[in-house]
This record gives sequence, structure tokens and C-alpha cells, in this order.
Amino acid sequence: MKITNITTEVKHIELKTPFKTALRTATHVEFVRVCVTDENGFVGVGEAPATKAITGEDIEIILKSIGSVQELFLNLTPKEALLVLHTAKIGSSAKAALDMAFVSLDAKQKQLSMSECFGAMDFTPIKTDVTISLNSADVMLEDAKKAYQDGLNILKVKVGGDILHAMDVVKKIAKELPCAEILVDANQAWSLEDSLIFIKNMDGIEIELIEQPVIAADLDGLKKITEASNIPILADEAVFTLEDARKVVESKSADMINIKFMKCGGVTKAIEILEYAREKKVICMLGSMLEGPYSINMALHLAFAYRDVIRYIDLDSPLLYKESSSELDFEFRGCEIVLLS
Repeated sequence: MKITNITTEVKHIELKTPFKTALRTATHVEFVRVCVTDENGFVGVGEAPATKAITGEDIEIILKSIGSVQELFLNLTPKEALLVLHTAKIGSSAKAALDMAFVSLDAKQKQLSMSECFGAMDFTPIKTDVTISLNSADVMLEDAKKAYQDGLNILKVKVGGDILHAMDVVKKIAKELPCAEILVDANQAWSLEDSLIFIKNMDGIEIELIEQPVIAADLDGLKKITEASNIPILADEAVFTLEDARKVVESKSADMINIKFMKCGGVTKAIEILEYAREKKVICMLGSMLEGPYSINMALHLAFAYRDVIRYIDLDSPLLYKESSSELDFEFRGCEIVLLS
């Protein structure tokens, strides 16, 4: 069945509290929703948030990018459209939105759920972390304690370039919440020297991983940190594409990789990286930016299908929404995620 129409709209979802990292501060989720309709009236939906600090794309760029290529997909099947899409010279977030829409339209045409489309078999609940935004140490500790009391015991702690602050806040959270799983995310804010200082000072503190301590381009520095660290190191901004993943894995620059639709260009490209990771027995995180419900849905369906490869899930956007979304296919019960029947 051929594609007959493609439309876009900008959507906003307010957050409970500001989301702060070393790269940006956000008070709401702002994203482009693209709807792709075929000749029988089936509709596929994709989304892409504005993440200029990471992908270089704001809302205007995403809209312009989609508008510049959408005519190419008319009168094509979703499968044909996907082939054309990934030769297009547009940003990874704009690609991701269209990719998701074509994949979901293909599933609709086949009358399959996304979980069936991805081959998921095990639907026992999976768990996501929840973000503790960058703030003063005392505020972050209170935010962590509140999250823990709400059943959110996997804490992704956002830290910045002040390494003394980073050590202070992680030590405080670890002391107050000894049963919490702590993931430390530096968002490229540290130097090699500061990274090694942090690791040395975390001796005796249980930390699941350190995410992207140095700038993405510094694979040599990342490799030195990985070799020196007894805490697993996760590459995030250093891995956009399958080629990036291969480079990080083959050079042993990190222990794990973080896959995000907005970095790699959509669910089809994420699957390529996951299949590579499965082959190489590389542990993955399936992550996200601050995203809308349809892109979170797609990622969660994929997480159920690749639970042997994906050890960590960072898909907490719905937990940060000011009001719950009726568009989710899943229910969040603390950190557990349950597929709705």
C-alpha cells in the first residue's frame, strides 16, 4: 500500500520540574510529530524532539528537513520509503521521526503490534532508570530520596564539570540510599584527569556505570579511562551510528554503548546496532532524549525484543511529564514498565 500524505505538527509536554544536565536545561518536551498516511487510511506516527545541543537540530531544522524530503516518499510503500530515507542528507532526528513513522505504518499494514513486528516474546516487566537533574548536592539528594520513595530505585545522576560537586553528590546519594542503583552521567563534562580523580575517589562506593565522561571525539581519552576504571564506562555521544559503535567496540574505548533513535536515525538503524552488539556480546543501554509518547512507545517495544542485549533502559520521559499521557502503550509502576493489554 502506497503512502499518500505526510503531515507534521509541533507538540509540547510540560515537565514536573526543570530537566538539567551539563549540556542544557529544559522545562518542557518540545517535539515534531510526523504522521504518514497510506491509500487505505492507515497512519504511521513518528516523533523527534529538539536536541540541538546533541544532534544540532532544533524544531525549525527538523520541520525544514522533513519538508525538504517528504515528496520523495509519496506513492512508495513504507519499505521503499525507508530505503530512500536513509540515503537522504538530513539530520538524524528528522530521519528518526520519519523512520519511526514508516516502521509503524508497515506494522499497521501487516496488522501487527510493534512488539510482534520486533519479535518480542517475553513481556515480563522491564525497568527504567529515572533522571536526577543537575543541581546543588542537597537538592539532588532530596530529589533522589523522593524518587526512591516513589519506587524509582535506579537513579541516573546528572553531573557537570565541577568534579568536587560530582564526587560530593554521588557520595551523599550512595550513603543515604545504599540499595539504589546509581548511574553517573557526565554528558562529556569532564577531562581525562578529572575522570581519573573521580574514579579513584569512588573506591568502596557501588556505581553501576559512568556515562560519557569526556567529549565524544576523545576516544583515546575514553579508552584510557576505561582501562583505568573498575567502574564500567558507557559511551553515549561517542556513538551515533553503527560505524561509531564498531569504532568504540573494536578499539575497546568503552565497556558499553548507549543507543538512541535520535542519534542513529531511527528504529531501523537502532536494530542494526543492536544486532551488531548481540553478535559481539556488547552490553547496551537503550536511551532517549526528552521525548514524546510515540517515540518512547517504539523504544520500549524494541527493549522487550532485545532484552538479552539491553541491560540498561533510560526511557524515563513519561515519569518526568507534568501530567500522564494517554498515548502510551505502557504503564510505569515505579521503575517497572508493564505493557498494557
